[in-house]
Amino acid sequence: MSQIIACKSEEGIVLAADSKAIEIDLQGNWTEHRLKRLIQLTPYTAILTGGAMQGAAMCESLKDFIGQEKIEGIEDVYQAALPIMASEYEHFMRKNCEFLPVDPIHQVHFILAGYSHKNKRNPFQLYLLWTKKKLPQIDGDEISTAYAAPRRMTLEYQLNQQCQNNEPLDQILPRIRADLAKQSELNDDVADPFSFAFIKRDGFADLSDAFS
Repeated sequence: MSQIIACKSEEGIVLAADSKAIEIDLQGNWTEHRLKRLIQLTPYTAILTGGAMQGAAMCESLKDFIGQEKIEGIEDVYQAALPIMASEYEHFMRKNCEFLPVDPIHQVHFILAGYSHKNKRNPFQLYLLWTKKKLPQIDGDEISTAYAAPRRMTLEYQLNQQCQNNEPLDQILPRIRADLAKQSELNDDVADPFSFAFIKRDGFADLSDAFS
């Protein structure tokens, strides 16, 4: 139903996502959509959303909140994201499950990424946020180097090796792009257009047009 990918090295962070999303109406009919799953939050942070298409709206709510509160650092964005996303997910589930049964199609997950001006030892940070049944319904943990959701262990291993070897980001991105293109040919759950971005010390850069 989606694919999001992130990895980090000493140079920065690579983010990637497909755009396929499925919506189910009250009669159980499926409609296919294209969705922007990579959303810039601040000049130095961004978020990937996977799973249910309502995740994008949750990300926009988070963006509005941190903009109003003038939150910028990745550490502070992460701390704000957990309660905001939990509240947004609870609202989404209450609204939808009045009419539709709870289903894996309602699950969402996110990768939060950003640069820290405060943490010199770990300036580039990635966090996985995921849904769970118990309160709070959104939990999170830091990603060490590379992560794909749904999991793609071979790709994650390859990206981990490239990042550990400090290969340039513009050499890492083609591997991710090729993997997404291959998935879109073999897997009905993944489709273009794809979104790509870097986060470096000078901030966020959307590369979707350059690598489309």
